[in-house]
Amino acid sequence: MFKKNIKKIELEKDILNRLEKLGRQDIILIIRPDRLTKQTHLKIKNYTDKYITYIYDSCTRFPIDDLLKDKIFDKIYSFDLQDCKKFGFNFITNYIYLEKKEIQPLSKINNSIFIILSIDERLHLLNKIANYLSDNAIAFKFIITGKKRPKNINDNIIYTKKPIFIDALMEELENSNVYLDLIRHGHNGLSFRIFEALAMQKKIITTNKSIAEYDFYNPNNILILDENSEIDINPDFFKTPYQPLSDAVYYKYTIENWVKTIFKL
Repeated sequence: MFKKNIKKIELEKDILNRLEKLGRQDIILIIRPDRLTKQTHLKIKNYTDKYITYIYDSCTRFPIDDLLKDKIFDKIYSFDLQDCKKFGFNFITNYIYLEKKEIQPLSKINNSIFIILSIDERLHLLNKIANYLSDNAIAFKFIITGKKRPKNINDNIIYTKKPIFIDALMEELENSNVYLDLIRHGHNGLSFRIFEALAMQKKIITTNKSIAEYDFYNPNNILILDENSEIDINPDFFKTPYQPLSDAVYYKYTIENWVKTIFKL
C-alpha cells in the first residue's frame, strides 16, 4: 500500500478552502511550488487570471519539472542565476525580512563569527574554518543540527538535535559581529543569511563569489573565501566597523520593494 502524506493532503485542502471563501484574485503568488501537487496548482489557477511563483531555492534541490513542462505558471521568479539562464525564469534576489537594526559597537559583541548549519556536504569546510579560527584565537559560535553528532569535528562546534526557533536565532544574530555563509553546492544565488546581515548591519564571510557582482558589495563588510584554498582571514577584517549602505541601495533589497517588483505595483 502506498503511503500518503497526510500533512500535504490537509495543507492542499486548507488552501483550496480558503480560496473558495476569498473568491477570485487579481494575482496569486505561490512560494515553494514543489510543495503542492500539479492537480492542486491547476485548481488554484482557476481562481486568478495571473498565477505566478517564486522559487527561493535551487531546482536541483526542489525540482519542478512537471510544472514547467505543463506551463502551469504565467511567470516564474527565482533567486538562482543558473536556473534563470537554464529555464528562462525571471531573476529576483531574496529579500530583507527583518527590521533594520542600529550598528552595535564592537565592544558589545560576544561572538566574532556565527553560523547555524544543517549537517550536509558543507560540514568539512565548516570544520576546516573552525580549526583555523581556534588556532588563531578568533571567537566563533558554530551550531550544527542533525540526527547525530559527526565524528572528528572541532570541539568548539556546538551540536544539537533540537530546532533553532526564530527568537533564539535573532538573539544569536544580534550577539555576533560577523555571519558566516557557506553556500550549498549547486546554489547560484544569495541566501537569506546575506539579507539578515544587511538588516542587522553586520559583516559577512561567505564562499559565494557572485556576491561581488551586487551593488551592496563592499570588501570592508564582506570577505569572500575560496573553499578550495587554505583558509586565510585578515584579522583587520574584525577590527573595522561596518560601513552602512545608502538608503537607496538598502531599500532595493527590502521585502517592500520585493513585493512591489513581483506584483508590478
